[in-house]
Formats: sequence, C-alpha cells, structure tokens
Amino acid sequence: MNRPIELGISTCPNDTFAFHALMNRLVDWRGLDFHVRLLDIQQLNDGLFRNEFDVAKTSFHAALLLSEETVVLPSGSAMGFGVGPLLLSSASKPTATPGDADLTTLCPGEHTTATLLLRIFYPNATHIKQVVFSEIMPMLQRGEADFGVCIHEGRFTWQDQGLGLVEDLGERWETECKAPLPLGGIVARRVLPPEVIANAQQVIHDSIEFAMANRKVALPTMRKYAQEFSDEVLMKHVDLYVNEWTRDLGDVGRHAITMLSRRAREAGIGTEKAIEIFQMPTVKR
Repeated sequence: MNRPIELGISTCPNDTFAFHALMNRLVDWRGLDFHVRLLDIQQLNDGLFRNEFDVAKTSFHAALLLSEETVVLPSGSAMGFGVGPLLLSSASKPTATPGDADLTTLCPGEHTTATLLLRIFYPNATHIKQVVFSEIMPMLQRGEADFGVCIHEGRFTWQDQGLGLVEDLGERWETECKAPLPLGGIVARRVLPPEVIANAQQVIHDSIEFAMANRKVALPTMRKYAQEFSDEVLMKHVDLYVNEWTRDLGDVGRHAITMLSRRAREAGIGTEKAIEIFQMPTVKR
C-alpha cells in the first residue's frame, strides 16, 4: 500500500500519551506512512462515518454502528473501572433528573459512548443537546442547561466548578454489568489489506509499550493538546484510561464491548449490525 494511512486520534491525554511515540516516529512504522490528525472524539466519529480515516480512535457506540465497515483493533482502547462519564447538574444540589419534563441535558456527541449510556440509563431524557465536550461544564455554570454528561479531565475538577453530581454513569454500568466500561477504541477499515491492518496494530501496540516504559517522555505532547490542567492531573488521566486493556483487549475487554452492544439493542438503539467486530483479517504468509 503506497498511499499514506489516514490516522485519527483524540486530543485527550490518554491518546497523546499512548500515541506520542508513533507521532514522533520513536517506534518502527513497519513500512507504513501515517498521516496523523488530532481531533475531538465526536469529530473523529463523524470523520469515520464520512470515510475520512483508515484507522482511528472512535467511541465504542460509533464502532458498533460501523462494525460492517471497520474492525476493532486489539490495542489502543480506553476502558476500565472508575473511568465513566459523570452526569452533572447546574445546581450543586440537584433535585431533578434528566427524565423530568423540559429539562435539557448536554452530551459530548451523538455517537459517543457517553450519550449511549445516558440513553440506556435515562430513556426518558428526550431534551438532549450535543456540544463539544469542553463546553459542557462552562455551559452548566452559566445556567444554559440543566444537566451535562461530563467526560475526560473534567471528572477531576467538576467539584471546583460549583456543579452537582447526579450519578456516575460508569459506576452504574459496573454495578449492573460487572464489567469494565468500554469508552473508545481503535478501528481499521476492513477494505485495507490484511497486512496493513496487522502492521498498524503492531505499531500502535509498540507505541503504547514505549509510553508505558517512558511515562514522562510524552508530557510535552500531552500539554500541547490538553484543554487545561497540571501535569499531575494529566498523569491521573493516563492512570485511569491507559491500562492492561489499552495494551490488549483480551477476553475481558471483548466481553465488555459485547455487553455494551447487547444493552444498546435492549434499549432500542440501532446496533443490530454489530457482528464480528473483533475479527482481524488473516494475513497470508
């Protein structure tokens, strides 16, 4: 394959940490030519639906919907315990819920796993407004919405913003499903040659291994793209979202994603095509 591989990753600290070595060619690209773009997660989701990327980070909600066109790679996922989105309120002591009439809930993108969880757990929340994730807490502070589903670094700082916690949606998932919460993963287009997919997977794996072995090396890259926060908060983010399932999904990770697909179907959310989502193409030797 001669053309560049269009690779999309998010600006979140866990991705800039995990992909620092790939972005700076500190690992072998294995004959591939990566063209890397860093975007907000919903922009990545939208780009995948528009066929703009060969390989990209995406919400597992989007991955389920795109399962006929893409395969989830074993490495690069964000999932775990204690990593879920928080349902916040504009008031420090909320007395209502998103299902109450005429109350607006902000979400970070139509195809994000955060939106999927809200729809699974609060099916009566019909007034949903999609905004860029970094705008959710400021809009709640200004009283421009009643509730918001907060993701990324904001889970560490919401208490400083005078907001209220309605529910930790990840904690609810863990209680009901007894599995880590699958947030997002790396997918590759099924039309790519099998050897290209295999090599891309290996480069991503190598980049993650480099990051884990050289934790502080990625900090300049993380700072460049972070919305806010100190190095300490950035590394807390990494500690939460980069773990054994980032290295390799394994059976536990695959089970968690399968569970997410089942819960979405039970809620009437269109993931009926989520089949063979993990089946990597066979490389001919």
